Amino acid sequence: MARIVVFGGTGFAGSHIVRIAAERGHSAVSYSRSEPAEPVAGVEYRTGSLLDADTRAEAFASADVVVSAVAPRGEMAGRVAPALADAAEEARAAGVRLGVIGGAGSLFVSEDGPRLLDAGFPEEFKPEALEMTEVLDALRERADELDWFFVSPAAGFGAFNPGEETGSYRLGGDVLLVDEDGESFISGADLALAIVEEIENPRHQRARFTAAY
Repeated sequence: MARIVVFGGTGFAGSHIVRIAAERGHSAVSYSRSEPAEPVAGVEYRTGSLLDADTRAEAFASADVVVSAVAPRGEMAGRVAPALADAAEEARAAGVRLGVIGGAGSLFVSEDGPRLLDAGFPEEFKPEALEMTEVLDALRERADELDWFFVSPAAGFGAFNPGEETGSYRLGGDVLLVDEDGESFISGADLALAIVEEIENPRHQRARFTAAY
């Protein structure tokens, strides 16, 4: 079993990841700036921020995998990419696998089409999408031994539409996954399952993947 540390572990995506990880027998640790509204049995909760170097050092010292589920919005806008650049170097030095949850904006709408963020993407969400695209680009440019993965959820993923836990999902690469009705969606629980199963059986090392129904 792995020791899985999640930054943003009390948020929408992060809280599902630590729950699924704990249920599957992993050691799950959540770091966040706030206490959980509903703590999950088997999860260790710690207070701390991705932005804090000492907190990151503590996390990387004991983890097998560190996952960032921190979004660059609100007061975190413009601060997540630099923090993850530091975290990537710290993960490399510690020999820890680094996972990053980004948005769907950097996915392509089709094999030869534009990125989602260049195809009628809501203006209010573009800064967040561009910052996480910067993170993905920086990871892809690394030529060292850092083991990383980057997850772009389905376009309709989010706390505004939590969905139901089905225990199933489809995986893709750089192209947005849609169903037969043209919809792109996955629940918080099923995205978490895809991430935990990636940790258990790595298939996307130094790569981005997407998950949807």
